[in-house]
Amino acid sequence: MSDQLVSRDTWLKARLELLDREKAFTKERDALSAARRKLPMVLIGKDYEFDTEAGPKSLAELFGGKSQLIVYHFMFAPNWAEGCPSCSFWCDHFNGIDVHLAARNTALVIAANAPLKTLLDYRDRMGWTLNWVSAGQTTFGQDFGVTFPASGGGEDPVYNYTGQPHGEESPGLSVFTRLTDGRVAHSYSTYGRGLDILNTAYHLLDMTPKGRDEDSLAFSMAWLKRRDEYQTAAE
Repeated sequence: MSDQLVSRDTWLKARLELLDREKAFTKERDALSAARRKLPMVLIGKDYEFDTEAGPKSLAELFGGKSQLIVYHFMFAPNWAEGCPSCSFWCDHFNGIDVHLAARNTALVIAANAPLKTLLDYRDRMGWTLNWVSAGQTTFGQDFGVTFPASGGGEDPVYNYTGQPHGEESPGLSVFTRLTDGRVAHSYSTYGRGLDILNTAYHLLDMTPKGRDEDSLAFSMAWLKRRDEYQTAAE
């Protein structure tokens, strides 16, 4: 954080210099998004069956009549009593946007490995209205690089295409499209810091003098609590 105090004119000069960098960044981000849209796709050849509020559904049925599907891979193992605090932080930013996505022919689903009732109870606790499904009876999480069984076996597990997982569950987001013949293709997945862009709170903090203010913490989100735990901690 800068503690420098200057005149308005001096501040404006520095702000305009930063604006040039911001505009360049925006243009590069637009170019990156365009390149992402041009990625080739891979057909889904496995029949996944998810446990949903409306009964068992295939991956194609999760589209709900839309042509695009976004799946957020939420860290919630079958034996966990609560969902991951950081994934909960991210999901706080998703609540309510599904209506806007639907207007652009896109569905949003939150998938996790815990039993459906556990997921829905947690959703109710958090006050969300998002569409949750359980993938715990499938290899969906493993196949899309977010679930790493303790038994291991075979090749060393890889998270985010190049790194090592930090435990049995890791966060991610995958995008699918439904072709005109009804088949489903995988177009994109992102993990780790690739999810950063989805967190509005962090980006608002990035605009403040202190920023995220996490450098002195034991780890980056050591301050974070589930949304209903802040008041409890204060009491």
